Amino acid sequence: MRRIVLSSAAFFLSCANLFATEVQVGLSPSPKPEQAQSPKPQQKATPAGELPRYRPALLGTGPNSVINRIDTQDLIKKGQKDGSVMFCCSVTRTGEIANTWTYRGTPGSELLEQELVKRLDQAVFVPAIYNHQLVHVLFYGTVTFSVVNGKPRLRIFANQEAVELKKESDFVGPQPFVGRDSKFEGLHYPDDVVGAPVSGLVELAMKVDADGNLKELRVVSEEPPLVGFRRAAAEDFRVASFIPAFRDGKPVECSITLPVYYEP
Repeated sequence: MRRIVLSSAAFFLSCANLFATEVQVGLSPSPKPEQAQSPKPQQKATPAGELPRYRPALLGTGPNSVINRIDTQDLIKKGQKDGSVMFCCSVTRTGEIANTWTYRGTPGSELLEQELVKRLDQAVFVPAIYNHQLVHVLFYGTVTFSVVNGKPRLRIFANQEAVELKKESDFVGPQPFVGRDSKFEGLHYPDDVVGAPVSGLVELAMKVDADGNLKELRVVSEEPPLVGFRRAAAEDFRVASFIPAFRDGKPVECSITLPVYYEP
């Protein structure tokens, strides 16, 4: 597990689902066979200039989309085999990436992780919307890479849920956001408890309704135990509001297990 800061841009997370929702991305002019096409959350028609009620941050399909920047041929040349990496990144109201954290890479996925971090540095996302306002969110994703008949197959999913990832579902996990409709202020490293600097990972089981309200929250696990990360994660998220999960383009209620990564 490690945290990688990709930009010096200030963000509310100074410390801040593998297959739940696949973000399949389209390419211009047509998608490459080894890549997927991104889900497009459906919204009711709105007057010109008015933003929809909800929209999660998405990878997008333009030249600055991370899916279009990752060099799959170079990964093959360097010897990258099948692998996957989870990541979390803060997406600003303009779609730019402030910070990124990578973790839970499968054995032998180091090249994939390095390429992901490099390309996210200059990537631009479709920004998130809550209550008709652009908001700053945390995007939780998973990138997978495989070689099929000598050709690369790259997929990026907007969630970290094992069941959804296995099915390659059109599912975008809920995204905590900062704004006037949320008390979420980011992640706070438990300096008052942790003696020596150490990274931590907490798994939170959550139920979030179709309006983005947190209905249930419990700690599933913490690593390492008994050094304050359990308390920190519970306190950070118990007041959060979310962009709701989207399945097949529509907001839905969901139950997820969210990994929360802390680093001093």
